[in-house]
Amino acid sequence: MATQHSKKTHLGRRELQPETQMLNYGYDPALSEGAVKPPVFLTSTFIFTSAEEGRDFFDYVSGRREPPEGEGNGLVYSRFNHPNSEIVEDRLAIYERTESAALFSSGMSAISTALLAFIEPGDVVLHSQPLYGGTETLLTKTFRRLGVASVGFADGVDEDSVRAAAHAAMEQGRVSVILIESPANPTNSLVDIALIKRVADEIARHQKHRPVIACDNTLLGPVFQRPIEHGADLSLYSLTKYVGGHSDLIAGAVMGSKALIKQIKALRSAIGTQLDPHSCWMIGRSLETLSLRMERANDNAAAVAAFLHSHEKIEKLHYLPFLEAGSPAARVYEQQCSGAGSTFSFDVVGGQR
Repeated sequence: MATQHSKKTHLGRRELQPETQMLNYGYDPALSEGAVKPPVFLTSTFIFTSAEEGRDFFDYVSGRREPPEGEGNGLVYSRFNHPNSEIVEDRLAIYERTESAALFSSGMSAISTALLAFIEPGDVVLHSQPLYGGTETLLTKTFRRLGVASVGFADGVDEDSVRAAAHAAMEQGRVSVILIESPANPTNSLVDIALIKRVADEIARHQKHRPVIACDNTLLGPVFQRPIEHGADLSLYSLTKYVGGHSDLIAGAVMGSKALIKQIKALRSAIGTQLDPHSCWMIGRSLETLSLRMERANDNAAAVAAFLHSHEKIEKLHYLPFLEAGSPAARVYEQQCSGAGSTFSFDVVGGQR
């Protein structure tokens, strides 16, 4: 659905910002009867102009061969790719400022597929704590049955804590993935991504294999945090939350380099975790207002947090701008994040009753 004309990044000498590119990047109306907005391509299968073209397209989407320079993989079957997913993947990559992106049927299918692309039986996943409940279940139950262990660290801004967990993980097997969630849901605890990158490099020197660093960026991205700019290899999302933004879809995404996303997409095609065309179209709709919505939600959350901060019934507020000044967590927040987002939690006086 794209032509070179539809992938403009500059207007004259001026670079187009992501908010502008969300309106039309990667879509050429001339290829769809002049429709200003992309249609929803509700089809399972695509035709070929020749048997040879079909052969080539199958080779491209399966990864057996690379398409010629400047050409896409072609369209074969919607489990592999389809116009709606390709348009939105292009736009997500622009927002995250990465080379490539892959869409998924949910946030958990994005996380599961991304991790499965890089782990093997006997491996270990090093991870931050706490984790989203679904992710924790994946690691401690599903992956454990597959022979993959997991080791967590509770303080993602403390170098000693992270290094101790890394050494414990290496004692159990090859550390193939470091999975972090920053900020964590719902405690808002942060992970120092630059620290994780240093630890990953050290692990690589010990085991001759560098683990892939994957960061769940659901709560802040792509407006207030871009993990790859700080050393992560992959940025993971439940698009259901802020990117989707209207509580009317379930979707996920992974962003990163072309090489890593190619491996993830190959597994996505094999196990069928692709996102359907209609949900892709709705994500495309949501991207057009993403920064407006997240910035307003950020402002609203600040007002609510300010009210709760001194409330007599609130014991503790887990809100990033209220981190202790000069603390390691506050330093990481200032370096990694451009905003606090709008998810936070609090402890009530007296606890649960």
